[in-house]
Amino acid sequence: MDLTGKVIFVSGGARGLGEAYSRGIVAAGGKVVIGDLLDDDGRAVAADLGDDAHFVHLDVTDTASWEAAIAEAEEHFGRLDGLVNNAGVSASGTTVADEPLETFQKIIQINLVGVHTGMHFAIPALRRAGGGSIVNISSAAGLIGLALTSGYGAAKWGVRGLSKVAAVELGREKIRVNSVHPGMVLTPMTAPTGISTDEGAFPNNPFQRVGTPDELVGAVLYLLSDAASYTTGAEIAVDGGWTAGPSIEYVMGQ
Repeated sequence: MDLTGKVIFVSGGARGLGEAYSRGIVAAGGKVVIGDLLDDDGRAVAADLGDDAHFVHLDVTDTASWEAAIAEAEEHFGRLDGLVNNAGVSASGTTVADEPLETFQKIIQINLVGVHTGMHFAIPALRRAGGGSIVNISSAAGLIGLALTSGYGAAKWGVRGLSKVAAVELGREKIRVNSVHPGMVLTPMTAPTGISTDEGAFPNNPFQRVGTPDELVGAVLYLLSDAASYTTGAEIAVDGGWTAGPSIEYVMGQ
């Protein structure tokens, strides 16, 4: 994919999936603004990527932080052509009956309200650039009902719906909005669960393994690029077929 001349903002871009997107954007010829709470990690990634990358401190739950981050992105590179709303926290691992209200609200605030706030401040900048692309990172949990993901699942379904609403509202302004739905991917956030990319280690999807961050990059770069000029309001699952259905072996109990 060719992103030459495009400036993309990535929230949560300092590590995990966000770092992979940030590196992919620069490799495709674009410039990236990495927004994250992890200042040291974010600065290190930006320094490694060179002049085509810039780090800004970002707390996605804070309106003023989003406003300042988008303004700095525009000021530093002169324009903004895309936003990847990637920052988020994982599920609490508790049921609806057991998840504390405060935990539910915190997850919603980060994973859904943070996405809305990012879009709110990025859209004027995209308008000034004459259009652009917003890629909201949802989850396979935003396509199916997944147990033990109460707040997380609700937020990711919300991201999916919010993306479609914005796609309808912004289509005539040449601003495309799509959602990407990763399945289980090995990142610093998911590593504590003990998942593995080994073949057969995740038997309930057709590939029978979890994914790596690099395997998500292509879908995001496509949606950011001009190759996706007629794609908006779409949802792309990159999940090893998880949401298509469980593997034969899993169904048969083998």
